[in-house]
Amino acid sequence: MPDPKIKRAIISLTDKSGIEDFARALVDEFGVEIVSTGGTAKVLEAAGIPVVAIDELTGFPEMMDGRVKTLHPKVHGGLLARRDLASHMKDAEDNGIGMIDLVVVNLYAFEATIAKPDVDYQDAVEHIDIGGPSMLRSAAKNHASVTVVTNPAMYGTILDEMRANGGATTLETRKKLALEVFRLTSAYDNAIYSWLHNELIDDGPFWTDERVMLDKVADLRYGENPHQQAAFYKRKRVGVPGPAPESDKHTLAAAEQLQGKELSYNNYLDTDAAWASVREFDNAIPTCVIIKHLTPCGIAEGATLLEAYRDAWACDTVSAFGGVMAFNQTVTEDVAREIVEVNKQFIEVVIAPDYDEGALKVFSAKENARILRTGGINPAGGDPDIRAVEGGVVMQTIDTVAEDPETFTVPTKTAPADEQLKALLFAWRCCKCVKSNAVILTKGTRTVGIGGGQPNRVNSARIAVDQAGEEAKGAVAASDAFLPFPDTLEVLRDAGVTALIQPGGSIRDDLSIECANEVGMPMVFTGHRHFRH
Repeated sequence: MPDPKIKRAIISLTDKSGIEDFARALVDEFGVEIVSTGGTAKVLEAAGIPVVAIDELTGFPEMMDGRVKTLHPKVHGGLLARRDLASHMKDAEDNGIGMIDLVVVNLYAFEATIAKPDVDYQDAVEHIDIGGPSMLRSAAKNHASVTVVTNPAMYGTILDEMRANGGATTLETRKKLALEVFRLTSAYDNAIYSWLHNELIDDGPFWTDERVMLDKVADLRYGENPHQQAAFYKRKRVGVPGPAPESDKHTLAAAEQLQGKELSYNNYLDTDAAWASVREFDNAIPTCVIIKHLTPCGIAEGATLLEAYRDAWACDTVSAFGGVMAFNQTVTEDVAREIVEVNKQFIEVVIAPDYDEGALKVFSAKENARILRTGGINPAGGDPDIRAVEGGVVMQTIDTVAEDPETFTVPTKTAPADEQLKALLFAWRCCKCVKSNAVILTKGTRTVGIGGGQPNRVNSARIAVDQAGEEAKGAVAASDAFLPFPDTLEVLRDAGVTALIQPGGSIRDDLSIECANEVGMPMVFTGHRHFRH
């Protein structure tokens, strides 16, 4: 079947940008008859373009405040009729239905409506488009004969193709345009569903029918390994009433890359871990987290950001080489010089709320270093965590349990001194950032030993102690889960650790308490754990 020439078009638009020039070209160059509705018809008529009103085509007036205008057999019959079937064409002739060859439609701005502060429920309902999606679907289904355009950016392409093909478009183009229709309408319907669900049903963070919308940002060079393919997607919020939360602006997905190579798959994972970790700490206190292979190799708070970086770096200078660094405040020139010129650190990624001009100038000497600016920093938490398993996903809320030291208990005979408690609380926050089984050694507000990701807690303690070396003497420790046996505590005790914080709750807590009491070691129970698998 030859490509049908476009002889009649129906145009009904919310976004009317560029439509006058497009419609004028259709009429002047190709003699296309324009059928239009309501506001679109007025715009075209004002531009001097001849228009057939929709009620002239259907024989029925637009009614019910525009709810009913294109839902008519003379519209949908003209869109759906198969031109290659004699029975269809006879039905059309018998019922006075003319063919429609081009549909130019975009939809009521539903998402823009619900994004308004305190949007009225009925106003949102009125911005649910019915006729538009119906025409788009009919036209897209019959793409063998009908061209359907939803995006003003395509007007020039359509005209160029018609000029090259005697007033027709190609089947290949019509197929691609049909695909775009169903992408658009599925996203539109999902936004409506999500909004109504938020309005009407309170079933917590995990819906019975969970729909996650993602927009592709970029293909990545490869995945975890060169033989794997990878891409980065940004989560798209759909159907959420009110304006987008400020927190959406300060995420990894929204971060501005100021310089450096494209981020790799592993870069994204490590940077996410670093950014999530630094947000665990008070934004008013300068903090640095250095991550390598999803594992912190140094965490520190300081009086200045430079002090925080130096202490985080000192925890494990070997692992920090080629690591990802996250800061919770503006990175200053002195910090950048310490990284680049003093430590001569190989930089994969730096992520921070902002950078001063001096810092950016220093980093520019490392042209491959990826420098990301978020523009701000959010408190810990955010959207539920989604992780893939074979054949499905698991979801969980973010670990944002309220940390109230007033609820902690001291089961040992000796209570921690004030400085010990401060260090213990810092170590406890650090536990949340380390793969379980996590054991953290700290002095003041800096890590000196980090052990995690081991099948048993004793080995994690040994790794932390070994990394700390002499710094283990006088340090305090945190364990992300309870100690079922005193062996972990014995490793810490023998290394010179002076205090411990842990969840407690084991049926054998008495063994650990007894072990701590033997050497006068204070121990704090928090009552909750911080596994990070």
